[in-house]
Amino acid sequence: MKQRRIPLRMCVGCQEMRPKRELLRVVRTPEKKVEVDRTGKRSGRGAYICPRRECLVKAIQGKRLQKALETDLPPEIMQELEDRLVEI
Repeated sequence: MKQRRIPLRMCVGCQEMRPKRELLRVVRTPEKKVEVDRTGKRSGRGAYICPRRECLVKAIQGKRLQKALETDLPPEIMQELEDRLVEI
């Protein structure tokens, strides 16, 4: 049998390529609203981040997440990302 190809995405924090399912997706919707995408299928511009606190800190301090989404992040999105890290 053929082996399925696993899609890889780059974490905006550590800049490492990882399987898509291991990462959290943050999306800027067409309505310019920033949300955490729990399904991974929402339409809009997305950015992926590892579920590790170090990656989140690097992404926020280096403004990599804001650059990837091409918008500023509201504080409630940053809080939701931190909460999701605790869940995993």
